[in-house]
Order: sequence, then structure tokens, then C-alpha cells
Amino acid sequence: MITISLCMIVKNEESVLERCLDSLKGLMDEIIIVDTGSTDKTKEIALRYTDKVYDFKWCDDFSAARNYASSFATCEYIYTADADEVLDEENRRGFMQLKEALMPQIDIVQMLYSGQYESNTVYNFNEEYRAKLFKRIRTFEFKNPVHECLRTEPVVFDSDIRIFHKPHGLHTDRDIAIFEKHFGNEDSPVISYDLARMYAKELYISGTDNQFTGAIGVFERLLKKEGCTPDELQYACIILARAYRIMGQEDKFFKYAIKVALSEGCSEICMELGDYYRQKGDLDEAHLWYYNAAFETTPVCNIHMGGDTALNALAEVLDASGLKEQADAYREQAEIWKKNLINI
Repeated sequence: MITISLCMIVKNEESVLERCLDSLKGLMDEIIIVDTGSTDKTKEIALRYTDKVYDFKWCDDFSAARNYASSFATCEYIYTADADEVLDEENRRGFMQLKEALMPQIDIVQMLYSGQYESNTVYNFNEEYRAKLFKRIRTFEFKNPVHECLRTEPVVFDSDIRIFHKPHGLHTDRDIAIFEKHFGNEDSPVISYDLARMYAKELYISGTDNQFTGAIGVFERLLKKEGCTPDELQYACIILARAYRIMGQEDKFFKYAIKVALSEGCSEICMELGDYYRQKGDLDEAHLWYYNAAFETTPVCNIHMGGDTALNALAEVLDASGLKEQADAYREQAEIWKKNLINI
């Protein structure tokens, strides 16, 4: 049987930490908890479960904090958990079976991160695989019977264990502040694709107008990057179109909206165009773009833009046009869409 070090970073998690640690009880051989500046009872709760509780001076860098936590681990594998995660009894059994049977060749175990829609998180998926369990010290071995070479790629196993994400609130302001700190200045590095995608999603799901306009420099620099990919262009243009619409700069709004609309398009840009024409009082044109958002394109940053948000916008336009029966039909569709989303 393998041995596992649980490594966590926490801050002000008194409302959920006990629930998380109780759900992992008996599965971990070592518990390491790094606190990044709690002002509540988080550390007091942590000390009930382990004496390996350490402080880390927060520097707006989650990777640095996680690496610090991992540096204290002594077991064969490290399991990373957030305080708002929970393993139910069925998946606890599956985890124990995995622990008993895991082959030593496996470097990384992925588990299903589940429950996003039910918990109203900023994610656009209900569940996806995430690397949760990994070897603390990775060994290298030769491969191939002839022309032998070192195996450098990790061996990854996709388990069927589901970890339920049950947050007690969103961290949008904190996350966006970190994005702005690291990428918001002219001399900052160009944001990577993975971070640009997450930044765009956080903004589009729960960002404020000021946060959108504050991101203009980040995404305009991304567009100027040599080798900017179609996906990077799409995320950048979605955010820039919204930001410039907020600012009332119509020429730049259309400049970025058209770049996306002329390709495959997406629900977010259709919603932006619908909102623009609705504000102008052109309800027919607004109806056209809201319809495209709901039925002709797919969302990129916020799944609701292709579902209940678009359908409710259609209903409001039809209400304003005096077509109450049709408006009520779209509202009903929106409610059905939301119910189905939780069950995906």
C-alpha cells in the first residue's frame, strides 16, 4: 500500500475545513497544512488533526504556497486538497481501494472534480479530471527494447473517484487582483494561454465593470504577441469587446466583436451585440443577436450566455415588444435549462 501526505494551503476556512478533513480521515498517512494568514479559527481547527501546521507569508502566488506545503511532505505520494472539497462515503471507499492497489509506475492520479453547477462556481464544467495525487519524488526509467531512452513523460491514471467542490463563496476579487498584480503593467510578462483563459472566465462570470476595463492592457498585449493563437484571440476579443462597450467606445467595441463574429462566433459576443442594440433601442436587432447566443453559437467563458441568460434576454425583448406569450415561453425554457444543467 502506498503512503500519502495530504498537503493543503488555507486561509479563513473555519466554516469548511473540518468538513474537508473529516472526509479524508483514515486515508492520509500525514497531514500538512500551510496557513497563509487566517484571522479566524482555521489554525485552531487544523491543529486538531495534525501538529504539522505552518505559516506562509502570502505573496499573491498560489504555486509558491503549494510548493512550500509540499516541501514538508515525507510520504511516497502527495495529495492536494482545498478546504472546500469533500469526499463522500462511496468515494472514500474508492480512494482506499486505489491506495491499496496503485501500481508504483503511476506518477499522477487524476480524479473527477465535481459539482460545479450545483455550487454556483466560476467554472464552466460540472466535472473534469484534475491531477490530485502525485509522486513526491519521481524516479526515471529507461524505455524501449532497442534504442533505449529515458521515460520522461509522467504515467497518468484517470480514476473514477469524485471529489465534490462545495465552496462557501467565490474568490473573484482576490483572483482578479492577483491577475492584475502580475500581468497588469506595461512591463509585465504577456499572460500565458492557460491563465488568460481562466482570467477571461473569472471576468465574464463575475467581474465588475472596473475589473473589465482594468484588464484591457493585459488582453491587448496578448493579441500583439507573436504567434497569438485563435483561442487566445477569441478570449482576448471577448473581454476587450465587453470592456470597450462598457466605456462607450463603439469603434473599438465593434473592432473586437467582429473579429470573433467573423469566425465561428460565440454566445458571449452575440450577447454583447444584443446588449448593444438593446441599449440603442433596436429591439429587432437585439432579438436577432440574443437568438444567436441561445441557439446558433456556443459559450466560451460563461455557459449561461448560451442558456438561461440568453433565453431571459429574449424574453425581456419580447416583453418590451408586447409579445408576452412568446416571452413566457422563453422564460420557461430558461427554467428548464437551469434544472437540466444541475443534472448534467
